[in-house]
Amino acid sequence: MRWENLTDESGGHGRTPDGALFGADAVVTRIFDTPEFKGITFHEVRARSILNRVPGASRMPFEWTVNPYRGCSHACVYCFARKTHSYLDLDTGLGFDSQIVVKVNAPEVLRRQLASPRWGGEHVAMGTNVDCYQRAEGRYRLMPGIIDALTERANPFSILTKGTLILRDLDRLVRAAEVTDVGISVSVGFTDPGLWRTVEPGTPAPERRLDVVRTLGEHGIGCAVLMAPVIPFLSDQPGQLRDTVRAIAESGATSVTPLVLHLRPGAREWFMSWLGEHHPHLVARYERLYAGGSYAPTWYQRRVTRQVHELAREYGIGPTRAGATRRIRPARPDERPAEPEPEPTQLTLM
Repeated sequence: MRWENLTDESGGHGRTPDGALFGADAVVTRIFDTPEFKGITFHEVRARSILNRVPGASRMPFEWTVNPYRGCSHACVYCFARKTHSYLDLDTGLGFDSQIVVKVNAPEVLRRQLASPRWGGEHVAMGTNVDCYQRAEGRYRLMPGIIDALTERANPFSILTKGTLILRDLDRLVRAAEVTDVGISVSVGFTDPGLWRTVEPGTPAPERRLDVVRTLGEHGIGCAVLMAPVIPFLSDQPGQLRDTVRAIAESGATSVTPLVLHLRPGAREWFMSWLGEHHPHLVARYERLYAGGSYAPTWYQRRVTRQVHELAREYGIGPTRAGATRRIRPARPDERPAEPEPEPTQLTLM
């Protein structure tokens, strides 16, 4: 494994140009003897930067992200972030699922960077690389401090997750929404339990994720659903799409946005290996469908999008509108929880 090559080339917002994002001498490796973490190794690091600028060529509709973890125990066979583990000389298959890098000082570093006069208060997206509410979060509890840091600066943010652990931070999210724009989305690509068990083995079941959508709605938090990924030939049939959209609508989601599976290098090899083991008759069809690159053909993506949007209209929901998922009803004075006791802040010279 190597750490020293993880450098920041932008040099912006409190970062050190060409300096390592964390030093090898600051890495602590831990293995916990508990059932929920069986087979998982954690590498605790002290990050020097936590705000990441999204490359200009990216298709993402945001410019800045925060990722407190690298690697993900959700073990989704299609995860596009697998390639990032190769930067550490870690395996992008099982290694991505079981070797988790934890930026243990993420909240304090974020506070420092948000306080920089060079920071302009731009929207910060979380959960867009690996899930910030994966199982590790139950032990390390980084997200409460991250949410508090953003709230203190009234900095707009959004969270995308497959994890039910987000409900632990419900009160914090409500408080944040009183001072800034907050967007919450849950990822549910399909509801087939057999497919879920093999393709997303470390995630909560789809119905549990939709329970999160329902619970957030019951507390006045509008929650969108990213219907991702729609997996060609495995979850894209009309009846399957209907079942999924119906379940999403019944959860009270504010919107549903479909996203067809894309297979970038790193993820492509792992997914195709899984496909050959579980659905060998589909390998040739996938090779043809993705012969042009990481994305399915435009005609196929448009067909799926059209079908999902038609079903969404039938069930009374629609695609995401700009700003639609970033509004949380402010709590009435009699509903607001007591303000938390201030926590000590660790000072840093960096």
